[in-house]
Amino acid sequence: MTGRIEMKTPLVEIDGDEMTRVLWALIKEKLLLPHVDLKTEYYDLGLKNRDDDDDRVTVESARAILRLGVGVKCATITGNEARRAEYGLKNLYPSPNATIRAFLDGTVFRKPIGVSNIKPSISTWKTPIVIGRHAYGDIYKNAEMIIPGPGRVEVVYTPSGGGEKRITVADMPGPGIVQAVHNLDESIRSFARSCFRYALEEKLSLWFAAKDTISKTYDGRFKDIFQEVYETEFKEKCERAGISYFYTLIDDAVARVVKGAGGFLWACKNYDGDVMSDMVASAAGSLAMMTSVLLSPKGAVEYEAAHGTVQQHYYRWQKGERTSTNPTALIFAWTGALGKRAELDGTADLGAFAKNLERAVLETIEGGEMTGDLARLADPAPARILDSWEFIDAVAERL
Repeated sequence: MTGRIEMKTPLVEIDGDEMTRVLWALIKEKLLLPHVDLKTEYYDLGLKNRDDDDDRVTVESARAILRLGVGVKCATITGNEARRAEYGLKNLYPSPNATIRAFLDGTVFRKPIGVSNIKPSISTWKTPIVIGRHAYGDIYKNAEMIIPGPGRVEVVYTPSGGGEKRITVADMPGPGIVQAVHNLDESIRSFARSCFRYALEEKLSLWFAAKDTISKTYDGRFKDIFQEVYETEFKEKCERAGISYFYTLIDDAVARVVKGAGGFLWACKNYDGDVMSDMVASAAGSLAMMTSVLLSPKGAVEYEAAHGTVQQHYYRWQKGERTSTNPTALIFAWTGALGKRAELDGTADLGAFAKNLERAVLETIEGGEMTGDLARLADPAPARILDSWEFIDAVAERL
């Protein structure tokens, strides 16, 4: 096809699973390929392909993002025992998101996608809350064990130079479970620096919340490193920009968030960010209305949808139903990646296309054409609820 926008450099395309995989192909067919001479380096992270490949493809995709600088990722399944039976898996590998995030040592920033006819369920929110989620360690790289009977559980540290240090976790009177988590000072520093840089670029005040009153060593280390990075690298820059840095306990942060007006960057540890980004997205409208970008300190960027694979809709689609799955976050993952590729390559027409596609999506929703998740919240209510195919066609017509 002639007349399409040229790309200078490929971006990394990471395919996924279930309903989001179906919509991924539809978005490319209807919204991208008619307008862009799309250049991608393709990696299939569908669950069965990862299992067949012994999960090498996940690491290869992460390496490709570092090499090419920009990636875009579909939602993927993290295997469990139910999925092992469903797909006949050989092994249960870690979350591909966790593997990629650990490889890139990045920070995930998630921001709601706002439209004028859908108001947040928290009435005090006036401007979006951005979640900055640490993307390394904690329970996502844990070690855990079932304890079969009475005994002592210890954590043992053996320095590379010799010697030993140990602490008792628990004297177990009977069967139970144990979990060990870790993090790295350098990863925490990268997390802090990424958050301060993002706050300065977006002119947002920064909150960091943890639970150092209980986890005095683990969470206390996060708190101390954030304060050190602020004092030594960013305090003067923040003061000149008129933005503040604020530390509080995670439970206090939650109480402040639901009573506040929004408009700040909330930095969270890995699991806290996982939970709180879903809370912010749901309160702002829908999990399908949130952007998610992974920023590596090495300069690479990965864009993805913040939600899962929409499993139940996929089963209905397999039976021949046309589901009303919201593809907005998937579309914005593509526009984010194309916009970043355009910025790095100096291709203004590609950047303009990405902005126009985002505008077409927002104007479609604000014009009263939307999927079922948004129709329940919209004011005024839409005259007709669209399925995914109808919604993408409506966006294509506006585009």
